[in-house]
Amino acid sequence: MGLLALTATGIASMVGAGINVVPFMIQRNVPGIGAWVLPAFLFAAVPALFAGLSYATLASAMPRAGGSYIYASRGLNPYLGFIASFSQWFALCVAIGVVSYVLVPFLRDVATAAAMPTAAAMLETGALRLAIPISVLWLFAGVNILGIKSYERILVPLLGLTFVLGGVVIVAGFLFTHDDFARAVLRREGQPLPDPASPPLTLRTFFTAATVLFSGFIGFDSIAQAGGEAKDPGRTLPLAIGLAVISASVFYMLFTAAVYHAVPWQYVAAQSAVRDVNAPGLLGYVLPTGWTVAIVAGGAVALAKDVPAMLLSVSRLMFAWAEDGIAPRRIAALHSRYHTPHVAIIASASMATVSILGCHLAGDVFLGIDILVTAMLVNYILMCVTVLTLPGRNAAIARDIRVLPRRVTQRLVSLTGIIVLVSFLVVHTWKDVSAPVSAWYFRSTPVWFLVMALSTIIYIWEVAAMKRRGVDVDAIFASLPPE
Repeated sequence: MGLLALTATGIASMVGAGINVVPFMIQRNVPGIGAWVLPAFLFAAVPALFAGLSYATLASAMPRAGGSYIYASRGLNPYLGFIASFSQWFALCVAIGVVSYVLVPFLRDVATAAAMPTAAAMLETGALRLAIPISVLWLFAGVNILGIKSYERILVPLLGLTFVLGGVVIVAGFLFTHDDFARAVLRREGQPLPDPASPPLTLRTFFTAATVLFSGFIGFDSIAQAGGEAKDPGRTLPLAIGLAVISASVFYMLFTAAVYHAVPWQYVAAQSAVRDVNAPGLLGYVLPTGWTVAIVAGGAVALAKDVPAMLLSVSRLMFAWAEDGIAPRRIAALHSRYHTPHVAIIASASMATVSILGCHLAGDVFLGIDILVTAMLVNYILMCVTVLTLPGRNAAIARDIRVLPRRVTQRLVSLTGIIVLVSFLVVHTWKDVSAPVSAWYFRSTPVWFLVMALSTIIYIWEVAAMKRRGVDVDAIFASLPPE
């Protein structure tokens, strides 16, 4: 993959539910954030920036498939590298399921906007609610198995369409005002908008919202996982990470600001309390039917194109484990015709299918998002720590760093990143353990600890088996896998 495909992979993994759903459903998930969504979104970009710099630094020295697993296992500790990447794999598989499941409400809104109430009602039924996301997931699993060229032919046009139709949302949002929206709601629903008083904002609410919105910046790490298939990876991987983070951040801010410019947050909060809302559906009140159908379809495209990019990421993590012997060698098998890790792709898609079923049973997608945030915050913290420890643990690899080559800059970026990311993790964990839920398994923290326990058992078992076979485990983790 060249720079374009790598950057598209990162942006595609970031721009989806994080832009169309989370900034608006957060009014239900974090009551009281009100008009402060955009500042919280800006604040959420801070830890992503430092994590991105750490990833880019490590990618320049270790451009291999498996990204974060390779970085931590060679530059920090093999055990920490495996359990962090295992939780990343699990969380991203959950996220793939969440994205696939959320796709159906967008299709329902397309049918509603196109005046097809029968089709919209059918999309709410249990059978289609499950059949469509599972079909989309396995369709894109097939695309990934067919190889990088097929992947690029699907992903790049879908990403381009996402930006074009997202641009329509941005222009429309800034063209209309709250008064325009109020008149549109009055015409359609026959009642004026309520005008409740704004609740006072607390630091607790602001920081909690920022940790949830941080989920929108997760995804650039998928570029690092594809290091084994990149052209001139030492240069293109760090550059693609930087371009993805900057492009997605600018797009996020414009998109969110535009929607809230047209739609009062009070209306978003009230509607999100009783139904799932999204950006295109909200703007449908003020746009002509044709444009409404187009932008809601654009939201569906934005979600769908997340799936192939994230599948590529998680399958390459599994491939890297198997190459090192930490997972069964069969997982590293390449397809005889397409030369892709088809076993790893199928295994990851199977885990994502379980996530779809979990979303359907739980009736809410925010548990999946919370699991993703927990896992990725821990992963990003370890990447920052690895920047600090790499020269002492593996000086030969550290000498190949091209991004932030000065040691003093590396220390400044990584230490600042650790402080910010740990702060986010503390706030996120506190939010999770203090939230009222009906059962412990609806909390992301205990679920994450269970995943960590499972990954620990796998690691101990596989390393012991390697040692019994006479494998020099230390030698494996002292050098990079072959290109």
